[in-house]
Amino acid sequence: PSPPLDCCLSILDDHHRCLCALRLIYNSGTMMHHQLTVALAAAAAVIFMLPMISSAFTASLPRSRSRLSSRLADASSPPSFDEKAFETDRLAKDAQAMNEMSEVATQEFAKLRTPWKWRIRKAVWDYLEEKNIAQFPRPVHHRIPNFMGADEAAENLASLPEFQAANMVKVNPDTPQRRVRHLVLENDKTLLTPQPRLRTGFFQTLKHSTDAIPSHTPIESLTSSKGAAKYGTPITLYEKYTVDLVVVGSTAVCPKTGARVGKGEGFAELEWGILSQQGNLDASKVLVVTTVHDSQVFDGGVEEPWKSLMEQQEKDGVDDDGTNSQTPFGSLTQHDVPVDIIVTPTQIIRVPDETKLPKPSGVYWDLLSPQKLAQIRVLQELKKRTEENLGESLPSGPDEVLPPTASRKRKGRGGGGRGGRGRGRGGGRGRGRGSGRGRSV
Repeated sequence: PSPPLDCCLSILDDHHRCLCALRLIYNSGTMMHHQLTVALAAAAAVIFMLPMISSAFTASLPRSRSRLSSRLADASSPPSFDEKAFETDRLAKDAQAMNEMSEVATQEFAKLRTPWKWRIRKAVWDYLEEKNIAQFPRPVHHRIPNFMGADEAAENLASLPEFQAANMVKVNPDTPQRRVRHLVLENDKTLLTPQPRLRTGFFQTLKHSTDAIPSHTPIESLTSSKGAAKYGTPITLYEKYTVDLVVVGSTAVCPKTGARVGKGEGFAELEWGILSQQGNLDASKVLVVTTVHDSQVFDGGVEEPWKSLMEQQEKDGVDDDGTNSQTPFGSLTQHDVPVDIIVTPTQIIRVPDETKLPKPSGVYWDLLSPQKLAQIRVLQELKKRTEENLGESLPSGPDEVLPPTASRKRKGRGGGGRGGRGRGRGGGRGRGRGSGRGRSV
C-alpha cells in the first residue's frame, strides 16, 4: 500500500455519493451538449472531490509513515549477535592466516644462512599458540611473542641488583616488555626506547616526574610506542649519555651460551651496534637481560616445544650450521647479541661466564644490505658521517630481497666469522676502519 492507493480506497469507501452525483450529471446531458456535459462533470468532480481527496490523503499519511518507519526499523536493526558463530569464524580465519604465513615463511626463509633460527622460531611460535600461552597481539608468529606471565617476569627483572643500580635502561618497544618499561619509569630511572624499526627516527628518552613529564602524567600512558612518541624526548646520534642496562625481547634463548633468537629483523643488533659505536654503551660491560616464558628457554629437549624440535632434528640429520645432537642452536653470526640474564615468570637464570658467548661492538657495514640501509635514515646518516671522518668509503653488504610482509626483514649473507671466538664460521672479523657490526637474522 502507498499514499495514492490509500487515497483511492478511502474515496471509494467513504464518498460513494460523489460518484453517484457525477453519474447523475452525465446522464442528464443530451448528445448535442455531450462535450459541455463532460466538461461540467469534470468541473463538478474537481469541486466535489478536492476536499475528499485532501481529507483522504491526509488521513492516509500517518498509516503510510507508520508502515515506512516499521520497514526502515526492520532494515536498520542489526541481526542478533551469534557469539559462537563469530568465535568459530575468527578461529578459522586465524588458523588460515597462520597457515598462510607459515607457507610463505617456509618458502621465503628456507635459504637463510642461519636456518636453525627459523626452525626454532616456528616451533616456539606454534607451541605458544597451540597451548594458548600466547597473549595479545596474536597470532604471535613473526613477533616478539607476548606471553602469559609477562608482568610477573617483569617484576622479577626489577628485583635484579643490576636493574636497581642502573640509571638509564634501554628497553625494546615490544608488547611483552611493556611492564618492564613501566617499572623503569616507576623506579625513577631514565627509559631509553627506540622508535619501532628505526623507521622514523632514533631513540627517545623518558623520565617521570620531570619538567618534560610531570608527576601527574599516568605512567601507563608512557609505556606504549604512541605514548613514547608523544611524551618522549627525541635524541640524536651525537648526544652524550650512558646506557647501564639493556633489556631485549626474545623468541627463544639458550641458558648455556646466552644465544638468543628474536623475530628475525635484527633491530636489537642494529641498535646495540649503533650505541656501542657511538660510545653510549660499553659492549664489554653492559649486561643484556631478556624476559620470556619458561617454555621459550631451551631445556635440553625434555619438554615441548624442544622435545619435538630435537626429535625432528635428529630425524633430518645434523646440518652444517653448527647444530648437533645436543642443541638446536647453531653458530651465531658475528653481529648477534647474546644475553647475560634470562628472566621468566618463575625463575632468574644467569648464563655461566665460562660458556657465555661474547658480545659484538659496532656496526658491521659489510653485512648491511643496500636495501636495509635505504630503509633506515639514522644508519644512512651514521655511515655518511663515518665516511667523512675517515675520508674513505665503507663497505656495503650484499643485496637482499626483503620478505613480502612489511614487518619481516632479513639480512643477506655477510662476511666471515669472528676468528678464534667461536661465533662465526670463517676467519677474520670482516670490519673496515670505523665500521662495526650489523644485524641478526
